[in-house]
Amino acid sequence: MTCFKIPTIESERLIFREFREECDFDAYAHFYASEQTRYYGGPLDRSSAWRAASAMMGHWIIRGYGAWAIEEKATGDFCGIVGLWYPESWPEREISWSIVTEKQGQGFAYEAAIRARRYAHEILGWDAVHSCIVEGNNASIGLAKKLGAVLEREEEHPTRGKFLIFRHKDPIAASPNPTKNRGGTDT
Repeated sequence: MTCFKIPTIESERLIFREFREECDFDAYAHFYASEQTRYYGGPLDRSSAWRAASAMMGHWIIRGYGAWAIEEKATGDFCGIVGLWYPESWPEREISWSIVTEKQGQGFAYEAAIRARRYAHEILGWDAVHSCIVEGNNASIGLAKKLGAVLEREEEHPTRGKFLIFRHKDPIAASPNPTKNRGGTDT
C-alpha cells in the first residue's frame, strides 16, 4: 500500500498540516453545525461533518493537492481549513477557506490564503487560481477582493447555487520585485 503524506508548510503565524481527528474534529464539527457555514455546504450534523472532513483529506490522494488543517503556532489551536480545492463539477481550481468562529477576525484566512496561493503557483505551477464564492457570502467576497482577486464571471452550480468566480493575480508576476516574493519567512 502506498502512503501519501500531506506536505506541512508554514506562514508567519500558522502551520498548514494534515487534518487530525483527535485534535481537530471536535472544533470542526462544532463550526459546521452552525448556520454560519451555509455558504460552505453546512450546517452539518456531526456524522456529515466527519464525511466532509474525510472528503477534504481524500482530495489530496485523488488530486495530489488539497486543503490543510490550519494550526496557530502560538497556541496549537485548530483555526480551520484552508487550501486548494477542485472536486468533480467544480468550476475552477480554487483557494478555499473556512476559519472557525473563535479564530475569525484575526487575519488568519488572509494569511493562509496568501500562503496557499503561493503554493499553487510555486510548487504546483498553476497559472491561474480562483475562488468560487457562493453569492451572498460577503465576508469571503471581501477577503477575495482584499487578496487582489477580481470578479471574472458568475456561474450556476447544479447543487450550490450561483457562484461568483474571482480570479487571483499571480503573486510573482504582480510583484514589482518578483524575486522578493520567492523568499522570506512565509515558507
